[in-house]
Amino acid sequence: MNQNITARNEKLAKQVIKGLESRNMSGYYAASKEEALKTALTLIPEGSTITMGGGMSVHEIGLVTALKEGNYNYIDRDECKDRRTAMLAAYDADVYLSSTNAMTQDGVLVNIDGHANRVSAIAQGPRKVIFIVGMNKVCDDVDGAMKRARNVAAPINAQRFDIDTPCNKTGKCMDCKSPQNICCQFLITRYSLEKDRIHVILVNDSLGF
Repeated sequence: MNQNITARNEKLAKQVIKGLESRNMSGYYAASKEEALKTALTLIPEGSTITMGGGMSVHEIGLVTALKEGNYNYIDRDECKDRRTAMLAAYDADVYLSSTNAMTQDGVLVNIDGHANRVSAIAQGPRKVIFIVGMNKVCDDVDGAMKRARNVAAPINAQRFDIDTPCNKTGKCMDCKSPQNICCQFLITRYSLEKDRIHVILVNDSLGF
């Protein structure tokens, strides 16, 4: 990555981590995907039961592969016959993995969901939640993070899964009430009552959508 961008990301990450700490959450900065993977694995004890939503960033740093190959009980909902049972297992998991649709420079996480399995698990249930977040997802404030979630993340995901929504066709949020709407639930995580539950690994890269 360009040295100027890296220098900017390092400084911005310090600000974000300070914000996370003020919100009773833990933040980490990884200079590369490889470093992000190592940091994530230090937060996941062997033998842990782990599951996740559909976060592409988690796959991009190689974490899913490492968990499948290691001494972990990784529940892959895409490989389970009963997808609902696999998703419900998230609420009693030791670790839940996710990315975020957007976050602010002072540590607020913004996520949107269709079925709410991801945002509900982030909010309550799993003993630990680990976010893998590319620096491309850091926004100035909550308003900017909401706009990114609705106008960048949602349309790309609608196109990725070929969902019949207006944003699939226009590339931007139309504030729709489509039967296949993937923006049914909005979660703003501004503080964690449980210390050592939420961990955010900021990666010096452009990850996910």
